[in-house]
Amino acid sequence: MNARPYLIATRNPGKLRELRDIFAQHHVEITDLNEVGVPETDDEESIESWETFEENALAKAQYFHGRTGLPTFADDSGLMVDALGGKPGVRSKRLSGRTDLTGRSLDAANNATLIGQLRRLSALPAAAEFVCAAAFADGDVALVRTGSTAGEIIQQPRGFDGFGYDSHFVSKELQQTFGEASEGAKLRIGHRGRAFRALLDAMEKELPTSLPQRGRSD
Repeated sequence: MNARPYLIATRNPGKLRELRDIFAQHHVEITDLNEVGVPETDDEESIESWETFEENALAKAQYFHGRTGLPTFADDSGLMVDALGGKPGVRSKRLSGRTDLTGRSLDAANNATLIGQLRRLSALPAAAEFVCAAAFADGDVALVRTGSTAGEIIQQPRGFDGFGYDSHFVSKELQQTFGEASEGAKLRIGHRGRAFRALLDAMEKELPTSLPQRGRSD
């Protein structure tokens, strides 16, 4: 078992909450950027400048591994809408162009932009999927896996327990928005849960000494 803590490289509290649940199920202890005292810097905004989720996730994992020396997990995720040709994709977080906003305010601006674009196309409800790439970096080791979940975008939000586009995304499997879904249900069928479970499974097979054996808590 790796004696160093495993770092989750995200500053999004909603995402961190989901990831803590996933890693707890695998009996893997994690820490986060605040706990290890990594200050936020301006250059973090330029990390996710690649054209694919996989490249962005790995770039983020390698960046924070370089800053901390810790084995690092990171992800990049986004919404792909059929009527928009797969957009906003890797630019989901920046769809509105509002670089002055963060958190809930940025979510609201992005959702307003998305719904406005789809209304102009008379494309609501709109078929879509959430996609996530999960990455691990530690020295020369780099591993990436992806996960996705299908649904549709609706005009009026439902539920307020999620973040990002959750309240406008009706899951095909759950028949409710991610804003309405319980944390357990979202974790089970959501794109982030699927991506990180695939990554952890791959690590157990390809990097058996990198993680504690599943089912152990020591």
